[in-house]
Amino acid sequence: MAASSLGQTTEINWDKLDKTKFYVVGAGIFTGVTVALYPMSVIKTRLQVATKDTVEKSASSVIRGILKTDGVPGLYRGFGTVVTGAIPTRIIFLTALETTKAAAFKMVEPFKFSEPSQAALANGIAGMSASLCSQAVFVPIDVISQKLMVQGYSGHEKYNGGLDVARKIIRTDGIRGFYRGFGLSVMTYSPSSAVWWASYGSSQRIIWRLIGQGTDREGAGPSESTIMLVQATGGIIAGATASCITTPLDTIKTRLQVMSLERRSSARQVVKSLIKDDGWTGFYRGLGPRFFSMSAWGTTMILAYEYLSRRNFSCIPNPDTILLVQSVALPPLRSEPPIESGLVTEF
Repeated sequence: MAASSLGQTTEINWDKLDKTKFYVVGAGIFTGVTVALYPMSVIKTRLQVATKDTVEKSASSVIRGILKTDGVPGLYRGFGTVVTGAIPTRIIFLTALETTKAAAFKMVEPFKFSEPSQAALANGIAGMSASLCSQAVFVPIDVISQKLMVQGYSGHEKYNGGLDVARKIIRTDGIRGFYRGFGLSVMTYSPSSAVWWASYGSSQRIIWRLIGQGTDREGAGPSESTIMLVQATGGIIAGATASCITTPLDTIKTRLQVMSLERRSSARQVVKSLIKDDGWTGFYRGLGPRFFSMSAWGTTMILAYEYLSRRNFSCIPNPDTILLVQSVALPPLRSEPPIESGLVTEF
């Protein structure tokens, strides 16, 4: 494929994607990824809510404890709730992300920042906006699933499924109980999404520069394997950056959301308790599983999203051309690959 055609004749964007096909097939792939990575969320959540008297203080000990008491199904507590809620949440997120991204690039373009800086700012704005839009659906799912993840663990109440959790929340707190920790959730996931996308976009621009794919305007375009490798590397960098920055907020949010009515505390009390029990390192409980989950999830979803977008879902039939997605409105260097896409970075 000629390099000059990469950003021109082979380009499709979000408006040209067949979204019905994309979401139907994508839902199956995304659910499969969730199945593979969901245990990391359970382990992370248990580590974050553990008290100072809890024996299981490491990821390996949590895994052994779950397998000993509940077997493999214990690693999937709350899975049904998450999968059910994830579909509308992802639709909202992806739609908001892609529609916001083009506007964000137009907004930052007049400032004449370097291309990596433009990518970081625009992707960060789009990621934060998309996360804000999806929180209305995601937070109730988060509250229910996390209560199921930690039921019977470290003194937490036991439930008979997601509906039982919902009934008890309504009985004790009303509808607002589903949005417990909403402010912290917004403060966690919106910055997390913004940091993830900013890191992902800027790191890839830098990587393409380093391997010489951003300057040769007349050379052949990069191979698909090269594109996938750069996307995967960008996903790992983004996961590491986002998890390190936002895990303290995630720990506080999680502890607030799983508390029973009798043990309820304020965010300030949770902070004091963490410092008292573990010092400042307490805010980074579950960092390892969260880093792995965010990196693996983000990388896998990026690759799946790009594959679906490139291969099968253009609304414009063109059997003689492999259609590549460039869903942002940033004028690309001719040989720079289309690397932007959308996903929810963690569940």
